[in-house]
Amino acid sequence: MPQKTINGTTIDVNEEGFMTDHSQWNREVAAGLAAEEGITLAGEHWKVLEFIAADYGEKGVVPGMRRMNKVGGIATKDLYTLFPDGPIKKAAKIAGFPKPASCV
Repeated sequence: MPQKTINGTTIDVNEEGFMTDHSQWNREVAAGLAAEEGITLAGEHWKVLEFIAADYGEKGVVPGMRRMNKVGGIATKDLYTLFPDGPIKKAAKIAGFPKPASCV
């Protein structure tokens, strides 16, 4: 299984760079993964990541755009501003979860 080191923490990843063991995730890992995507995490980013974690814990899947809007209260426009070029896929990756099934 591929591994990479992010901010001093070695994590298991798949061939696309998504974490395969969420227990290895922490805020420093998230910041490093975000930096690889050209994103500097700030308050609103953490709100999205926390919603994904809570919803994943409840449903067992990464929430899609519609659920992020309706249940998470996060507007589509805001998601694209925070996580450009594929907000759900990037947010899931930074949050340490698998690639959403709806993302290609």
